[in-house]
Amino acid sequence: MDETPKKLVELKDLQLYFNQGKSNEVRAIDHVSFDIYEGEVFGLVGESGSGKTTIGRAILKLYEPTAGQILFDGQDVTHLKHKHLSEFRKDAQMIFQDPQASLNGRMKVRDIIAEGIDINKLAKNKAERDAKVQHLLDLVGLNKDHATRYPHEFSGGQRQRIGIARALAVDPKFIIADEPISALDVSIQAQVVNLMKELQTEHSLTYLFIAHDLSMVKYISDRIGVMHWGKLLEIGTADAVYNHPLHPYTKSLLSAIPVPDPEVESMRQHIEYDASIETDGKERQMVEINPGHFVLATPEEVSVYKNQQK
Repeated sequence: MDETPKKLVELKDLQLYFNQGKSNEVRAIDHVSFDIYEGEVFGLVGESGSGKTTIGRAILKLYEPTAGQILFDGQDVTHLKHKHLSEFRKDAQMIFQDPQASLNGRMKVRDIIAEGIDINKLAKNKAERDAKVQHLLDLVGLNKDHATRYPHEFSGGQRQRIGIARALAVDPKFIIADEPISALDVSIQAQVVNLMKELQTEHSLTYLFIAHDLSMVKYISDRIGVMHWGKLLEIGTADAVYNHPLHPYTKSLLSAIPVPDPEVESMRQHIEYDASIETDGKERQMVEINPGHFVLATPEEVSVYKNQQK
């Protein structure tokens, strides 16, 4: 029996430049390649402006890549249009960062959730449509009465549950969660993440989970990619990246995670990252240092990383 995991999403040398060729050119995605396997949660972390959200939007064709390929279930979706693009977006959905801004305040919750059902003609009549909406509300922990209310009548956590229900309405295979908890109170964040984990198991979903909080990403992710200035710097299992980081930027991110112990926190030292190594003009490639654990490095840096593992 072949137990090799199936690649659901493949990014091959993806590039996305804004204002290309101009003095203010921004390389939002700069030669990024990685795979997301069916049934896994792939976490993508980095500071604001690192290119995480741009990657998510590029996969969904909300941004047009400058170069490179995006494969979904073996199909090149880089240049999909019209009917084929609609079919792809049924399989790949997004949960947005700000649940208030992403929900139409003039629509009732019932119609927000059913929008994908209507567009894709997934209900034969109003009764079937209402039944699907009710089922989706149940899935995300909301009740029947919520269907007739408007988004402003809900808390941030409830609005994000509505966003999750909307994403699930078309029965997707793949969901991009773009900082889905960053706009929520800390007390609500764990509830939403646990809901997402439950839904992933129940519906065999694959997630790209985008965030800047590495501790939350470790909790939900199987593998993690670390981005900075449009480049993918490190990739590995959640345990390897969190407990055995290679790249100095990853170490810097980890050193900034607060520790719930005042004494330890007062003695903890933040590791400063010298970003000048990314603009030194040296050629770097993704190299496997340990099985499944890759880092962007020069041959000289590879030797250093390997020695650190001894």
